[in-house]
Amino acid sequence: MPLLLFAAACQNTVPTTENTPNTTASAAVPAAELRGTRWVLHALAGQAITPTDPRELYLQLSATEQQVEGQASCNRFRGAVELPAANQLRFGPLMSTRMACPDMALETGFVGALNTARSYQISGDTLRLYGEQATTPLAELHRGR
Repeated sequence: MPLLLFAAACQNTVPTTENTPNTTASAAVPAAELRGTRWVLHALAGQAITPTDPRELYLQLSATEQQVEGQASCNRFRGAVELPAANQLRFGPLMSTRMACPDMALETGFVGALNTARSYQISGDTLRLYGEQATTPLAELHRGR
């Protein structure tokens, strides 16, 4: 009898996929949608940003039209966006308000990144914009609330 219990304890059981929950799929965060999502700027040219203006720097592509709008430090912008192929985009022309701000470098850099962006990649809650040479992101944005 003890030999039978020992043999039963050593038996290998391989769970089937029908009985095993798929923890990878349930734990993975689905990628945010490019359109209709508020994307908040977190890095510009590989450098984390620290806005001096309390307003959030962001962009949002319309869910229904070929339009983009956002906040680039103290000035708001709006304009056209083209999505010619998968993971490709082109902003412009972008119109903005013309308020004088104490620090225009961040705003100029953000709008410049948008003007030169040609492709994008979304990973979970992160949007990365790339120029012609898609090696280093021009800008990194996270899904806003």
